Amino acid sequence: MTRAWMWVSAVLLGLCQVGASAAEPTHAKLRPVSFGKVTIQDSFWSPRIEANRTVTLPHSLKHCENTGRISNFAKAGKLIEGEFEGIYFNDSDLYKVLEGAAYSLALHPDPQLEARIDSIIDQIASAQQPDGYLNTYFTLKEPDKRWTDLAKMHELYCAGHLFEAAVAYYEATGKRKLLDVACRFADHIDTVFGPGKKIGYSGHEEIELALIKLARVTGEQRYRKLAEWFVEIRGQNRDPKEEYCQAHLPVAEQSEIVGHAVRAMYLYAAVADIAGLTGRRDYIEAMDRLWLNVTGRKLYLTGGIGAEARNEGFSADFDLPNDSAYAETCAAIGLAMWSHRLLLLHGEGRFTDILERTLYNGILSGVAMAGDKFFYVNPLASRGRHHRQPWYGCACCPTNVVRFIPALGGYIYATSDDGAWVNLYVASGAEMDIGGNTVKLKQETKYPWSGQVRIAVEPAKEAVFSVNLHIPAWCEQFQAKVNGSVLPKLRQGVEHGYLTIRRNWKPGDVVELDLAMPVVRVQANPRVQANVGRLALQRGPLVYCLEGVDHGGKVRNMAIPRAATINERHEPALLGGIVVLTGEGLAIDAVDWTESLYRPALGGRPVTLTAVPYYAWDHREPGEMVVWIPEAIGIAEVPPPPTRVSDATVTASHCFERDTVAAVNDGAIPAYSHDGGIPRFTWYPHRGTQEWIEYSLPRPQLVDKVDVYWWDDAATGGNCRVPQSWRLMWKRGDAWEPVKVHGAAPVRKDDWSRVTFDPVPTMGLRIEVRLQENYSGGILEWRVP
Repeated sequence: MTRAWMWVSAVLLGLCQVGASAAEPTHAKLRPVSFGKVTIQDSFWSPRIEANRTVTLPHSLKHCENTGRISNFAKAGKLIEGEFEGIYFNDSDLYKVLEGAAYSLALHPDPQLEARIDSIIDQIASAQQPDGYLNTYFTLKEPDKRWTDLAKMHELYCAGHLFEAAVAYYEATGKRKLLDVACRFADHIDTVFGPGKKIGYSGHEEIELALIKLARVTGEQRYRKLAEWFVEIRGQNRDPKEEYCQAHLPVAEQSEIVGHAVRAMYLYAAVADIAGLTGRRDYIEAMDRLWLNVTGRKLYLTGGIGAEARNEGFSADFDLPNDSAYAETCAAIGLAMWSHRLLLLHGEGRFTDILERTLYNGILSGVAMAGDKFFYVNPLASRGRHHRQPWYGCACCPTNVVRFIPALGGYIYATSDDGAWVNLYVASGAEMDIGGNTVKLKQETKYPWSGQVRIAVEPAKEAVFSVNLHIPAWCEQFQAKVNGSVLPKLRQGVEHGYLTIRRNWKPGDVVELDLAMPVVRVQANPRVQANVGRLALQRGPLVYCLEGVDHGGKVRNMAIPRAATINERHEPALLGGIVVLTGEGLAIDAVDWTESLYRPALGGRPVTLTAVPYYAWDHREPGEMVVWIPEAIGIAEVPPPPTRVSDATVTASHCFERDTVAAVNDGAIPAYSHDGGIPRFTWYPHRGTQEWIEYSLPRPQLVDKVDVYWWDDAATGGNCRVPQSWRLMWKRGDAWEPVKVHGAAPVRKDDWSRVTFDPVPTMGLRIEVRLQENYSGGILEWRVP
């Protein structure tokens, strides 16, 4: 426990602990051990937590300053003049950064950082209206439209993130200013919404779990009741069009997880909280049904969720494409939050398994090891064009990372009435209360590289209680010792994924656990069509992938026979120190099918494959990446032969931040205009505008035709269409001139649009388009035959 947290615990003893225990009877099996009572000293996690404190946090604060997220509050508070900047829900990003700062301050006191946060809090407080309302977009831009569009405008969502930040900062520093702001806003919301008042719920869930947090720290049960009301009224209209925000059915009747993935996770995290507080069987049963649906039919091997970009969320059962996997970083964090709450509710290791899988793969991949770049989406395959970015216009993922990483300690341990529970293996110390007895645990481990764990048990006084150790589902063999003596019949002692060791514990007792970590070849359910004939590699909790940088740039053309031997090797100097996997595989080279309909089948050439942990990909030179590897060379992807524009430089008038100009000349052939399985270029969100994209060729070429495959996602409810019109320009010296087209330039959907023209010798080609009114557009591939 840090000195700062010890001081804060004393400050909060009367208000928080007495209020919470008196007002919160719990039906949950376990209670979390607060991150403030856990000290992490781990070779894997400590560098990441430190990078979050020293890099990610200041990086995020800087971007909040540069994008107006902070000054919006000063403007709303009339401290300075100016107009609202950014997206209407930008307040939430700053709140998440403040929450992360609070956790960092609790673990590592920093007077300079604390003073900076206090200054930001002053600006936030200045923006609060006399009635308690607080939202900079509506105060500055549409003050007469408060609470008029709950489905889309995220007022309650932003409020929820304020409440979470306020609770965290109060618990970290003992300062009430932001908490008082949060309470005034919550009181205002309570006067607007509820039984006999305005009926409505947030399109983006978050307010529900945040109100429960606020109730816990203040003891004010009106907030909890309001959270329960927001959940209860959701879905009462039974409108199937509201699947996107999980309001198509009452929560207690839901069985299939649908809609926006992050929204679903935040809602179900709140429902799990409510179930733990009230014991409502209908909510518990609904959570269990939804859990089975997502983990049995809609979960990526990496712990990512949400297959579709269209709704940033769930698709049909078993629809888990790899290249186009959305798997938003925020959704992975949300799944960890929900998993942890269900673990506390049930005390079962199946929830810990998903928490661990998501933590080490789907979440960690979302942030660069240096802490300064982020993935918004986390595909399981790439053609080399997908890279982490320093920031996003919609910055929910970077700001979610900054608050999640320093809070890791709160996920490691839990307690029951008569036992300690070790959920995650992280070198750390923890202090907890078990039946009125103070018990300290100290973990030593090199996890996730090694399955050996040593836990020193130090009760303040000798006592009988249980120490419960998570046995991950991936672990087939393990050994446990107490004070050097091997425990017999271990499998009989494992119940619901935990090994229970119940005995009379004394100071100085030591538990040693050894989890075997062989390399496992993983198969997908055959109903996952994307992975038929493929396998993935996993060692311990880590999912592995092949990267082009280790194989000359390409890996999609490779296969690994099931019988191939897989070896493991520790590489201390690679990617911060990792275990790599190597094995003998096959590769197939490029084939030119020009003028060929049939040809002899080719066998693969032998190659040595090297796999690295999925979280570590895209830290070196760009190149292809795959998680699911063909077992037979016949289903490996034959590399396209080089084209006339393979080495062209591509620029455009605009490119959506999650698309890439490199898609147009990557050689990937679309199946149809809404083919989300390959990279795309779009001008989104520009609509109805004139735009352009151009090739700069490294050498003069004589060109007389081009083919364009337009992106059009009308079939999936998207916002892009084929253009209203287009023309081709060629570069003559420094000037652009239109080509002399043989007929009109066609605009075709689900097919190539070819234009032929008088030959031109050029080093540059440009497509100019007029987008359809109210729609954007884009290109999947642009060929120069």
